[in-house]
Parts: sequence; structure tokens; C-alpha cells
Amino acid sequence: VQLVESGGGLVQPGGSLRLSCVTAGFTFDSYPMAWFRRAPGKEREWVSHIDRGGETTYYADSVQGRFTISRDNRRNTLFLQMNSLRPEDTAVYYCARFVGRSPANYGSWGRGTQVTVSS
Repeated sequence: VQLVESGGGLVQPGGSLRLSCVTAGFTFDSYPMAWFRRAPGKEREWVSHIDRGGETTYYADSVQGRFTISRDNRRNTLFLQMNSLRPEDTAVYYCARFVGRSPANYGSWGRGTQVTVSS
């Protein structure tokens, strides 16, 4: 299983970024997918997840209305559109095959992509 996140960077408050997660090694459209993040000094937390067909999405309260998760099952790729970014969104973002909102359910993580929101 390979999950490679990209698209992070430095952005000013109020700005936008679009994260991508290219996957390989498993049947992408057979799994719901998720984004997690880990802020400096904090535990990793669930951000959002999406069902296998891309029709139903779920968001943490902290990002509801600002972030949009989507997927392209033809390209085995997961996305996270992040708008109206805030300094508290600063974190390393990770994608994963969704097996629950608790990070304890996951055995390993990819390298992630760093998002820094700062003026």
C-alpha cells in the first residue's frame, strides 16, 4: 500500500491550498478514504473522510464549511480543498484508508505534507 501526499506549503491566513494523495497497491474504489492532521505539540486528529463512491463526506467541526474532501477513482487519488485557512490549521496532513476516526486504529502513516498558515 502506497499513499503519497502532496500540495502543502506556506499560505497566509484566509488563503487556500489543495492537497492530493496518490495511492497504489490496493483497489482504491473499494475503500473509504480519510485525511488526518497532526499539529505541532498535539495528537494526530481526524479531519475528514469520504465514502467509496465519493457521494458522502464527513468533516470535523473545526473544518466544516471550509474544507472539501473529494476523490477521483479513475486516478486513484484523494483530494482535500482547504479554503479560509487559519493559523490553527497548521499541521502535517496525512491521507489514509479510513478505518475509524481514532488515529489509534491505524498502524502506519505516510510522510504527509506540511501546511503552514502564517502571515
